[in-house]
Amino acid sequence: MKQRRAIKQHAVFDHGGGSSPARRAGLLATLLQVAGFDGFGLWMLGGLALAVGAFPEGRGDVLVPLAMGAALAGVGLIAACLHSRWMPHWHGWVIRHGSWPTADALAALGTLLPVLALAGLVRGDNAFWATRLAGALLAVCSLGSLILTSHADARRRAPGMDVKLATQLPLSRVISAAYGGGLWLWLCVVGQDVDDANRHPTAWIVGLLMLALLRGLIENMRWQSVLVRADGAGARYELPPRRYLAALLGYAVPCLALLLSSYGGGQLMIAAVAAVSCLVGMGIELTLYDGALAALPP
Repeated sequence: MKQRRAIKQHAVFDHGGGSSPARRAGLLATLLQVAGFDGFGLWMLGGLALAVGAFPEGRGDVLVPLAMGAALAGVGLIAACLHSRWMPHWHGWVIRHGSWPTADALAALGTLLPVLALAGLVRGDNAFWATRLAGALLAVCSLGSLILTSHADARRRAPGMDVKLATQLPLSRVISAAYGGGLWLWLCVVGQDVDDANRHPTAWIVGLLMLALLRGLIENMRWQSVLVRADGAGARYELPPRRYLAALLGYAVPCLALLLSSYGGGQLMIAAVAAVSCLVGMGIELTLYDGALAALPP
């Protein structure tokens, strides 16, 4: 009984309210991580769209999403290079003189090769076979990096994670990256006033809403797995109130923004609010989930 009470108190202490420096640093690190896989998700969707010939025509229309993905994926790398206290390593790579990248860091860096290839190949209608091939390669590399880094991040955060929880991570990471990256891609398209966004607004809205629904289902399954394991170990874990804030920012605000965008007007501001809100919401939720894993008994 004492052990059970201690576990419950530990869980509440880790995930309750408050804004201690350690908790703020953890949230900042998670936001950088979420921004990183949002960038890979943007590249994955953009590369897939180029591969099938569904991306808007024009060189600038492709370069802007590529640059946005690089900014999202690179902000964590820059923070690690500066040895910031909230980003001590980048995918396990402690960047200092004489250190070598980890396998997942190399996979993430390797994705830059098709990005650079696309930056040099995009022309006109982007129908050139080499452009489509580079787009397909970018989508595959981004997908592979998301899967590989999800396993490595799980090993670092929770070495004792059981098989059932570990098998849910790659799918969750890919869907989350597609959802968050899709919102940033929508922002890029709307910001450039590309005709494709105005011709097919329903396709954008329905696609992103479906990704939001799918991600919500998968994340609910992950939380249920944590609760089941806690109950099986004789522990009680109460869902923290901040999870409702995470759901509001991660799902409600972006979905409402998507619905409002169908009425036209102010689409750039609406898309920006949706993308940033989703980033913060997913960051809060991932912080709470990592803490829940740490609170589980071995």
